[in-house]
Amino acid sequence: MLDKKLLGEKSGAGFYRRVKDAKGKKSIETLDMEGLEYRAKQKAKFPELETVRSLDSLAERLNALVYGKGRAADFTWRTSSRLFQYCANRIGEICDDPEPLDDALRWGFGWEMGPFEMWDALGFRKLAERMQSEGLELPGWISTMLESDAEGFYRLEEGRRSVWDPAAGGYREIASDPGRLNLSHLKGADREIKHNAGASLVDLGDGVACLEFHSKMNAIGGDIIDMVGKALAEVEKNFDGLVVGNQGKHFSAGANLMMMLLEAQEQNWEDIDLMIRAFQRATMSLKYAPKPVVLAPFGMCLGGGAEFVLHGQRVRASAETYIGLVEVGAGVIPAGGGCKELYLRNLEHWTGTDNLLPVLQQTFETIGMAKVATSGVEARELRFLRDSDKITMNPDRLISDAKQTVLSMVREEWKCGTPRTDIPVMGRGGKAALEVALFNMMSGRFISEHDHKIGLKLGHILCGGDLTGTQTVSEQYLLDLEREAFLSLLGEPKTLERIQALLKTGKPLRN
Repeated sequence: MLDKKLLGEKSGAGFYRRVKDAKGKKSIETLDMEGLEYRAKQKAKFPELETVRSLDSLAERLNALVYGKGRAADFTWRTSSRLFQYCANRIGEICDDPEPLDDALRWGFGWEMGPFEMWDALGFRKLAERMQSEGLELPGWISTMLESDAEGFYRLEEGRRSVWDPAAGGYREIASDPGRLNLSHLKGADREIKHNAGASLVDLGDGVACLEFHSKMNAIGGDIIDMVGKALAEVEKNFDGLVVGNQGKHFSAGANLMMMLLEAQEQNWEDIDLMIRAFQRATMSLKYAPKPVVLAPFGMCLGGGAEFVLHGQRVRASAETYIGLVEVGAGVIPAGGGCKELYLRNLEHWTGTDNLLPVLQQTFETIGMAKVATSGVEARELRFLRDSDKITMNPDRLISDAKQTVLSMVREEWKCGTPRTDIPVMGRGGKAALEVALFNMMSGRFISEHDHKIGLKLGHILCGGDLTGTQTVSEQYLLDLEREAFLSLLGEPKTLERIQALLKTGKPLRN
């Protein structure tokens, strides 16, 4: 490459080069290492990765790769085994035991598990013996563990977590931190009250329970909706309040789109109608539960997940919360009360005497443009959070902070309200203003015909339908409009195309 002056972009080419075809279209070619000739880029294919992709947990994916066959599996073994060897040799040099090093990698680099936690997940003895058989030298304290009855760097007994202490040659209990609650440890201590495939109810102590989602991507389906009702019934009888949160990768990716797609393709409209009604009952039951309910969102909190949060009596959000009503990207509109609740949030900043149009416009733009907050602070600006909702910087403390918020509501003798029947809406006047804006956007090709249709449905909901002027309506009235619009749009072929594209590529289709 040096002889050929392939020195990089400034010389015209390097490992890659930019080219134009006869029509002037630009593309990037890659250098073929065999003949040092440029060719079109080719995506690498590793069959074992396709198998791993469908596995839910990181532990399952790691085991399938590290102990699998193929180039990707070999690469994963080589890199992970050297990582574990390096980390093991740092104990006694930069920290006394594995816990601080695991914390550093999770906190500093956003890892889901630290290196010693991954080693445990892969089987402490099995992996150590394989490393030794391949000539990887491990420090003496690992040999001491192998000679003892140790089965991992960590162990959990009756909810108490211990870590191996190399200096002592045995386990020591990790000091409890009242500011950190680990749901998996609590469940290991027999604090799980109810459980199904999508959610669990866990006792956090001090009279507070936690509704934990644990479906794939925490997508909201029948299991989670069913558990909402059971959790609230249990809390009403035996607890002082409820936290809704989890400790997965994201709070919730939204409703189960695959299930909706299959039902729509089968034209099971009555079943879909029942699902939406059940979802609306779940969100409204959170909002008007007789005991305090605090939502604890973090990471991605989209679609149906955002609708849950909007109905929280109070919210304790992570600083890294990316929340938004993104249903338009799937060709539908929020139907779990999201349209209604975001409109109410914007209405809180209305004086009660001036024009309602700014309230309508802000709500319409946030939902219609599928705006997603890039932080907990921006979520306040977009009204997904109230100004009074608190933000937690350390994600490990989020559940604990939400629990304290519940307890503060108990001390304040918080009382739930009743569903509103006095919501002001603009009726036909507001719809006319939105229709003009949508027509201009479609004429300027900023939106497609299907976007225009979705926008009209959204405007119909936010304006309260075909009312003859500014009037007041109930929450249930707006929920009914949401449900009708959702069912109508789900019957559109272009909506089904959007859902299929979203499931296949993860990206919205603007058809």
